[in-house]
Amino acid sequence: MNFRAVRAIYLFEMARTWRTLLQSIVSPVVSTSLYFVVFGTAIGSRIDHVEGVSYGTFIVPGLVMLSVLTQSIANASFGIYFPKFVGTIYEILSAPISYFEIVLGYVGAAATKSIILGLIILATAGLFVPLHIHHPIWMLSFLVLTAITFSLFGFIIGIWADGFEKLQMIPMLVVTPLTFLGGSFYSVNMLPQGWRTVALLNPVVYLISGFRWSFFEIADVSVGLSIFMISTFLAICMFMIWWIFRTGYRLKN
Repeated sequence: MNFRAVRAIYLFEMARTWRTLLQSIVSPVVSTSLYFVVFGTAIGSRIDHVEGVSYGTFIVPGLVMLSVLTQSIANASFGIYFPKFVGTIYEILSAPISYFEIVLGYVGAAATKSIILGLIILATAGLFVPLHIHHPIWMLSFLVLTAITFSLFGFIIGIWADGFEKLQMIPMLVVTPLTFLGGSFYSVNMLPQGWRTVALLNPVVYLISGFRWSFFEIADVSVGLSIFMISTFLAICMFMIWWIFRTGYRLKN
């Protein structure tokens, strides 16, 4: 294992976060705070409780997961796309560093940034609503697993994209709508049976459900199923990255 190379990539990507602090940290935190103000106040005044939890508190896990998903994809996709754009990716590929170490550096940095952001948003939420986490270890486990999985997914998008438009297409047109429709602001159990069946086809439902369970011990689906779904998606992402480096897809052309 070339730890020096992994450390170099990791620190370079982390340094970019501090150079763009307003965009990387401040902007997502402010946006999430506005969600608390708008949804927690406007809708919370009409919906007292959801499954025994005050509405303002109920939406906290969904908002944290929304930020972690989107930022994990954005950080990882831009991190690997920019070297492709400027041509420095060939220097990395020709360096004495394995593909695993390249992925470890880029994905590790992207996941770290998303986890830090998620914890900051969680601390910010405590200023708006009372919070009590029943299973903090499980909460951190879901947070880390989700950040790593979607950082891998973002890494795949960054390699696939051949322009800035494609870099934004999947996060904006697919991931964000799925997150909003995945129970971020409501319980899937509140939906009619037909729509509930449709909602369960959304993979993000399982992520948010498991994460919410760690807070309140309430879930739309079983915790075991949530872990299975995210583990399956993690395995698929790892296989796709292995295939990309094995074939050189959009890396050696």
